[in-house]
Amino acid sequence: MPQRVTSVLRQVVVVLLLCAVVGALAGVVWQWVWTPPVGVSYQGDWTLDTAALTDDFSGTGWYVVIGSAAGLLVGVAAGLLFDHDELFTLGAVVVGSVLGAWVMKEVGVALGPSDPLAVARAAEDFTRIPGRLEVVGRSPWVAFPAGALAGLAVTLLGVGHRRPG
Repeated sequence: MPQRVTSVLRQVVVVLLLCAVVGALAGVVWQWVWTPPVGVSYQGDWTLDTAALTDDFSGTGWYVVIGSAAGLLVGVAAGLLFDHDELFTLGAVVVGSVLGAWVMKEVGVALGPSDPLAVARAAEDFTRIPGRLEVVGRSPWVAFPAGALAGLAVTLLGVGHRRPG
């Protein structure tokens, strides 16, 4: 295999792995900073009170904040590490950031509380049950990729290494 192909493949694999690892770490942080809404079981169902409804949105809000920061970190790192094949770096960051967003969601949800509806079915009435960590809507899925692309753009256009001549 020619050296250029090997170099590009290594670059793409490193960026994809970086995105997956940072996504997993971001999922851990996301679950750690999130405060679950607490509802109660009643006749086999799970119900939130009005105050807990605000906390229910915090999962999505924290996902956007942490995902954006994680994506920014990945984009800057990819831009600093691989400034010689910008188009391949861009492609790897686009694909990798979507992978990172998915990994972040999966890790965060896996570490969070169980499905409150399933718990409520087996619980006695008025048992307090924490809500599940989840992402609502499409905008959170843009956070990690947008952060990554912003970080890559700033790095490659502004502070990236300059080739001689």
